Amino acid sequence: MVEYANVHFALERLRDAVSTTQEMGSGGEKPIGPRVLVVGPENAGKTSLVRLLTAYGVKMGRQPVVVNLDPRQGMLSPPGSLATATMASVLDVEEGWGSSPINGPSPVPVKMPLVYHFGLGSPDDNPKMYRGLVTRLALAVTSRLGEDDEARKSGCIIDTPGVLSVDKKGVYENIQHVVSEFSVNVILVLGSERLYSDLSRRFSRPGEDPVQVVKLDKSGGCVDRDETYMKALRQTQVRSYFFGHGSTTLSPHTQRLDFNSLHIFRTVDTSATNPASSFLPGGEDDDTESSGRLYDRIKPSLMIQNGLLAITHAEPSDSYEHIRDSSVVGYVYIADVDEAKQNVKLLAPLSGQIPRSAMILGNWPEDVAGLVG
Repeated sequence: MVEYANVHFALERLRDAVSTTQEMGSGGEKPIGPRVLVVGPENAGKTSLVRLLTAYGVKMGRQPVVVNLDPRQGMLSPPGSLATATMASVLDVEEGWGSSPINGPSPVPVKMPLVYHFGLGSPDDNPKMYRGLVTRLALAVTSRLGEDDEARKSGCIIDTPGVLSVDKKGVYENIQHVVSEFSVNVILVLGSERLYSDLSRRFSRPGEDPVQVVKLDKSGGCVDRDETYMKALRQTQVRSYFFGHGSTTLSPHTQRLDFNSLHIFRTVDTSATNPASSFLPGGEDDDTESSGRLYDRIKPSLMIQNGLLAITHAEPSDSYEHIRDSSVVGYVYIADVDEAKQNVKLLAPLSGQIPRSAMILGNWPEDVAGLVG
């Protein structure tokens, strides 16, 4: 805990330096606070560290931008999504990150997340889509840091999935992509000596922007979470999105829509469509056309029942890249599919007409049966 507190104080010194530089009126672009990337294996306490550093920063009057790049657990949104939000108010002890406007009144000011839907459990399931979403999030964060003076001084803190830290070749392409897109200047490595050594060598090359790599010990409070626990956690997050939890009870709305009113694009799992890529010699990548697919447009059927649809700002006629880069309006749950009557029963967090825009269906999180009686 002392080690983590020291990291916070080090980040505060960087933020103070940015504020001092601005007050001195230095020329060129305005300096930006620390851009922190937290990496490490699964169950190393990365998300807990991100929350801790964020909470400490907020208590110091900072407004850091937090980025969640882990689709296995959502931040202010259901699992399967990547999100970012400016943390300008204290974190909720009971709800973790807090609540978004969809949760209604809250004793703690709500957060305003920007959400993109990935719909898969691992970046390796569709690397092209994942990196595209990382780039899109980085553009949004960079824009916010440029427009919001308090956020610019505070910088950003990025949470990552453990799979990014697993690379047999020691290349860590996804980590390099995140560092490049977000202009990361501080990397915190949790619980992995090998990862620390590899990243230290990679980012100590002369002629490149300096990146400080810091090794931190794994917290003694971290425990291994089995798949049963994680599945139950994901289902709880989905239920909470629609029905609330604790003292906040929500009243979602159900309605039926014709098949023709739905424009569904299913996320392609390229690791499943290209199983032979695992047997390529020398760890080569499969550059076939199918490995770069983003979506398959599908028609409603019983196969989508109990699934989660992400409603985007994109039109159904837009390109797949535009649909991928469009932020999420909200989520609806497919409670029932009536193939005889050609309609579906949807559960929405709010009443009103559901937009006829492009909807993304992924295979993550898993189907949640019995959400609506």
